[in-house]
Amino acid sequence: MTITTDAVADLRAALHGPDSVLTDPDVLRTVSRDEADLCRAGVPLAVVRPRDTAEVAAVVRVAAAHGLPVVPQGARTGLVGGANAADGAVVVSLARLKRISVDAAGGLAVVGAGVVNADLGRAVALEGLDYPPDPGSWESSTIGGNVATNAGGMCCVKYGVTGRYVAGLTVVLADGAVLRCGGRGPARTAGYDLTGLFTGSEGTLGIITEIVLRLRPARCPDRTLAAVFPTVAAACRAVTGIMGAGLAPSLLELMDQTHLRAVEDYRPSGLDTGAGALLLAASDAGSAAQGELDAMAAYCERAGAGELYVATDRVEAGALLAARRLAHPAMEHLAARRFPGGGGGLVVDDVAVPRDRVVDLVEGIARIAERHDVLVGVVGHAGAGNLHPVIVVDRSDPAVLARGREVFDEIMRLGLALGGTCTGEHGVGLLKRDWLARELGPVGVRVHQAVKRALDPAGILNPGKVVPPAHNGS
Repeated sequence: MTITTDAVADLRAALHGPDSVLTDPDVLRTVSRDEADLCRAGVPLAVVRPRDTAEVAAVVRVAAAHGLPVVPQGARTGLVGGANAADGAVVVSLARLKRISVDAAGGLAVVGAGVVNADLGRAVALEGLDYPPDPGSWESSTIGGNVATNAGGMCCVKYGVTGRYVAGLTVVLADGAVLRCGGRGPARTAGYDLTGLFTGSEGTLGIITEIVLRLRPARCPDRTLAAVFPTVAAACRAVTGIMGAGLAPSLLELMDQTHLRAVEDYRPSGLDTGAGALLLAASDAGSAAQGELDAMAAYCERAGAGELYVATDRVEAGALLAARRLAHPAMEHLAARRFPGGGGGLVVDDVAVPRDRVVDLVEGIARIAERHDVLVGVVGHAGAGNLHPVIVVDRSDPAVLARGREVFDEIMRLGLALGGTCTGEHGVGLLKRDWLARELGPVGVRVHQAVKRALDPAGILNPGKVVPPAHNGS
């Protein structure tokens, strides 16, 4: 009997149910990777489907005993290879951890890592409460994955990213021990901020199984404005003016012409495909919302907006937001049509810069794309300085692929040079590990490595992700 056969037998003994440990090759292929193009994925030994924290801990103890890598997964909507399997790994699907318990009086929710973001939003809305983070994949991405990458969303300009709402975590450590940090009581200030440490760690320090989340009172309905601009830079100048004036939009989203055309081709909705860019702005300030929207409209006009449109009801506002949420699948559709035969792919950058450098960023991206003759669309949370340049590549053509990689690297380099960061919300995963090293510098890399060794000395938790092996210069 081989070691791997022993490990599978031990996993089956640790879990309940005939479908809790799967080894069918077709199943393993489907769970081997997330949505990131160009990131290597290995062939896992098995995928396990635990039902609770105790079963996750049992799985990790088995894996540790056999020296097997452990890769946690949610919905695999990530864009940096953070959920990609390692060869011979035990993939831990957290999809069954779907418990939601809302404490309306305390303004908290206790949720399993497998709860889908939109399902949580609907559950707390029934109690007159709101959970603000809303990544583009909110109808499919899980709260565990959102916490693991510290995801943002379209409302991050006003309400911040996921970490702001994480009050406590239950985490399975590399030896199978269960750690509970933070919690439902008063804010904890004693000791190290372990809750903050695990938030954004992408499964490399422990497997998050349960989350205590802070909730807000339900927001007032948004009033939404769409502004059409001749160029992306003009739209970004409007963003700079709006945010510099101290206005507090609940949403300030950018779509360039490439995305407008891709979305209209994918799902026609009357978007102006001749526009250089579309800026979506919203206010949820209640009785003050119209005044705030008028002020934002004025900044858009000064920046050169050729047309302004105010949604008159929730249906119209929802249609505008739906177009924004279609950005990624629409670009996948564009890539497939541009490079037929299965070669079309996307490399999604995720750069955040100071808001007063957003214009420099978008102008620099345009120059990089032109220089390498590569199509790059720009979309993102412009109000937060977080943009997603989307690079369209042909995976079957080594020359096109190489140019795409060069474009990705040059955009990363530009973002750091502008005082930004290599990730605003997507995480690091495999795709940006080397760029994290450049951003951190040698001392930052050493500290990351020390934390990883302390919590995962055998290196079994999501190996190869996030933590840079060494500083490689800039």
